[in-house]
Amino acid sequence: MSKTAMLRARIEPDLKHDAEEILKSIGLSSSQAIGLFYKHVIINRGLPFDLKIPNEITQDAMFDVILKRNLEKYSLEEFKKKFL
Repeated sequence: MSKTAMLRARIEPDLKHDAEEILKSIGLSSSQAIGLFYKHVIINRGLPFDLKIPNEITQDAMFDVILKRNLEKYSLEEFKKKFL
């Protein structure tokens, strides 16, 4: 029996690139991240996060990010001072 199995999936190129940049910054490959996701699906006997319809404020914020509008940049220290 093989120690690995092949998984093929189609995904938007920008989504793949952005996710891989984040994964790289935390020291994970795409394969490792997918393996972790699958392990958590098994542990949780479902998705490892809740699927909910976001409220209107959250939806607006999500669309702002997608459309790259109304965005502000903060350093970590600026963010802490303003929001924490």
